[in-house]
Amino acid sequence: MSSSIARSIAAEAAALRTHYAQTVLPIWRGPGFNGTLQLPYEAVAADNHAPLPVARYRAMACARQLFVFSHAGEAAHAGQLFHAMCRYFHDEKHGGWFYSIDAQGAPLDTSKDLYTHAFVIFACAHYAFATGDRDALRVVAETASLVQERFGSAAGLLHAALERDFSTVRTGPLQNPLMHLTEALLAAYETTGEPAYESTLAQLADAVAGSFVHAPTGAIAELPLGSAANRLEPGHQFEWFYLVKRAGPVVAASGLEGHLSRAFDFAQRYGIDRTTGGVCAALDENGGVKDPTQRIWAQTEYLRALATRGRDEDLETLALQIPRFQARFLHARGWYECVTPAGDVARADMPSTTPYHLATAYAALPASPQ
Repeated sequence: MSSSIARSIAAEAAALRTHYAQTVLPIWRGPGFNGTLQLPYEAVAADNHAPLPVARYRAMACARQLFVFSHAGEAAHAGQLFHAMCRYFHDEKHGGWFYSIDAQGAPLDTSKDLYTHAFVIFACAHYAFATGDRDALRVVAETASLVQERFGSAAGLLHAALERDFSTVRTGPLQNPLMHLTEALLAAYETTGEPAYESTLAQLADAVAGSFVHAPTGAIAELPLGSAANRLEPGHQFEWFYLVKRAGPVVAASGLEGHLSRAFDFAQRYGIDRTTGGVCAALDENGGVKDPTQRIWAQTEYLRALATRGRDEDLETLALQIPRFQARFLHARGWYECVTPAGDVARADMPSTTPYHLATAYAALPASPQ
């Protein structure tokens, strides 16, 4: 890679981080934060950052914000979020975490959702790493243990959702919760060094490889293979690529790294608009565009995956992609959550869950020329 490309990427990444620190984070310390409940609102308006009318608060959204402020080194705000999450969402009767509460803080959707539990583990691991909080370490251990004990399905997989008392399955295995559980277990291992998280990761990777990998492309499907109306999401191929690279030898036996190298190429070839650099939401198994919507999270995963693979051609693409992303998705008061292929805003409000994607992507970008 030329020194000019390295300097360009470093300068572009610095601009993204400045926008995040000066524009994005202040929203969620201020108007996006309900100081009474000490919870983030679900979303704010694009023009004035006013909270949208409250129908619910989700544990997952709180956990993502807990990660964001732990990662930003803002321990006091992170502490408020951690204690609020434990106060409102933990099910003292049956264990685990409620999906959502209502506007007054009472349990609303009391189902047990794997996606939610994964983000509780992930966020608490980062909070514990940042602060040394022993209560957060306890939550990590207890929640990870509960997931293994109560969510189990066939073939080493885990159900996506159960009833409150874990007695009845609402939704069978899905790709996305399993991916975020992978991310969570990595964070738990990196924080605690406990070997049990490594072995659980290896087993989970084997199960995903056996039930979700689309053999012709290497892509990880959204639903188990053979499911009707299955789809392949480019953003998730990029996200999995990063996670498997980070896990390295722990998941090597699964073969996922080889599959995802092919999936990266498939997603890049068919899922990215050549003119704008926009990443589409979903493809079919032949590479046809199934959902053309361009969501900001998928764009950030593409940036992170390019930086992670890091070949000369990837970094050349990254140097072009960052300013295209910046011009298409960021603005002076925040970001556009979804745009159409033509560049029209498809969703203008800003959810509290999105800063997690910005933080994780920007952290992977080079800070200075290598």
